[in-house]
Amino acid sequence: MLINRSDHESSMQSAQLMVPVTERDHSLGPANAPVTLVEYGDFECPHCRRAQPIMHGVRRYMGDNLRFVFRHFPLAEAHPHARHAAEVAEAAGAQGKFWEMHDILFQNQDALGDEDLIMYAARIGVDFQLAYQELAAGTYTKRVRDDFRGGVRSGVNGTPTFFINGSRFDGNWADANEFIQELNDAASQVHTAP
Repeated sequence: MLINRSDHESSMQSAQLMVPVTERDHSLGPANAPVTLVEYGDFECPHCRRAQPIMHGVRRYMGDNLRFVFRHFPLAEAHPHARHAAEVAEAAGAQGKFWEMHDILFQNQDALGDEDLIMYAARIGVDFQLAYQELAAGTYTKRVRDDFRGGVRSGVNGTPTFFINGSRFDGNWADANEFIQELNDAASQVHTAP
């Protein structure tokens, strides 16, 4: 899903990740991996859902050569449930279950109402009453907003958007071979750097 390009013309020209990856981020893989892949995604975006099996395959193929990071970029005007889905993922993350919630949200993308979100929390073993209270209180609203703003600053104009070692990938993420080639190239550049 794309957002209005004219709102982000100035931020798109750099195509660099403006917010560095830190321990605050949700990541899979070693922190010292030669390749860091950052995805800005939206749990209600059908393109992001399509990207998930590709990302699973890429992570398996790259193994310890890849650290995968997911950041929120809910396009709330087009996807009215995306922001709350992101906040529930954060609530699950506070209980050590971010990736379980990440996966279940994409698997059930057509049912992301607040009641559904709380049911998914219970299903993966999250304290669903606490998650409900945090959702109602807006506990993670700022964190999700910070991810979104960082994406805008980095030139994200739709979802999913990927950054490989800090540079936006403008190729075809749906072509696993092209995507893996780009990741391998990034890894070899790190290995051959002086």
